[in-house]
Amino acid sequence: MPDAMDFLAIDALLDDEERLIRDTVRAFVRDRILPNIGQWFEEGTLPREIGRELGALGLLGMHLHGYECPGASAVAYGIACMELEAGDAGVRSFASVQGSLAMFAIHRFGSEEQKREWLPAMARGEKIGCFGLTEPDFGSNPADMRTTARRDGSDWVIDGTKMWITNGSFADLAIVWARTDEGIAGFVVPTDTKGFSANLIHRKLSLRASVTSELVLENVRLPDSARLPGAHGLGGPLACLNEARFGIVWGVMGAARSCYATALEYAKSRVQFDRPIAAFQLTQEKLVNMLLELQKGTLLALHLGRMKDEGRLHPTQVSFGKLNNVREALAIAREARSILGANGVTLEYPIIRHMNNLESVLTYEGTSEIHLLVIGQAITGLPAFT
Repeated sequence: MPDAMDFLAIDALLDDEERLIRDTVRAFVRDRILPNIGQWFEEGTLPREIGRELGALGLLGMHLHGYECPGASAVAYGIACMELEAGDAGVRSFASVQGSLAMFAIHRFGSEEQKREWLPAMARGEKIGCFGLTEPDFGSNPADMRTTARRDGSDWVIDGTKMWITNGSFADLAIVWARTDEGIAGFVVPTDTKGFSANLIHRKLSLRASVTSELVLENVRLPDSARLPGAHGLGGPLACLNEARFGIVWGVMGAARSCYATALEYAKSRVQFDRPIAAFQLTQEKLVNMLLELQKGTLLALHLGRMKDEGRLHPTQVSFGKLNNVREALAIAREARSILGANGVTLEYPIIRHMNNLESVLTYEGTSEIHLLVIGQAITGLPAFT
């Protein structure tokens, strides 16, 4: 009889090292995250020391090579994202921003000096990074960003504001993208630089176990050595976002799995009309539909991961994965919530927390509408963004 949590025996498609990574991260989430996440979510915080703990496990920049980064496969990285988000999207977002945005930007576009200065400490979780691209008025259209960097002698002077920045208020460095006379450029900005400030965003009802900030740069003066020399134009930040989106394709399946598992166990133990509600046809329909999309989404993530490891994954295929898996994970969370009834809206169970988090994941790293249009252009050859 197939396993209710692995109906298609996807586990058999993983190798021993991938299963070991899965089991290691799953144990960390079980022992460290799950006992505390309800409180962190309710209080709207994430302890900074989580960074060192993730670093000790080799999960920060784990798919990067050299500079004390593990050099793991794309599939291994995806598996880690899935297990972290089964705990909470805030924890997975921390690792994604650190490794796939801030560290990846330095690793791909930075100078050798920048790599040696920052990457080893970031891999250990001793230095925390954030990624400043989104602005108050420009999210889906970063090409129109208002943050500017102008030359002043041998220095650069940056002015602007970035919004919705994960890790911003406790970061040691920010990767800031700005408009210059030569096009869009990236800069490594130590957060103790004069003129830089990060303001914590309060009153969130989603991703509460995550530090989200506004970055303000007022006459921030940096030497030319702070510029990412390999980044020229919008392709730089978009390449970083594609790395983060790949992790999301996997991560949301972790949140979906948590919701499905919770609803399944609840339905088997919750008795109404003298029998478990799992014995009712309507409840079984909900559970089966959740399982179908969970297993299909996990297979999709694995397929894209294998393609990435083989060097043949196109960014539009990552958009395909994010569009499908986030949409289906959110539908699973909502369906699971309905099975738990009123219990589904309390933090005694993980479902409402995952559901609220997924509302943010649906939007960040490219909204579902943007990814739909990316795929639409890929299959028709016709852009429809304006």
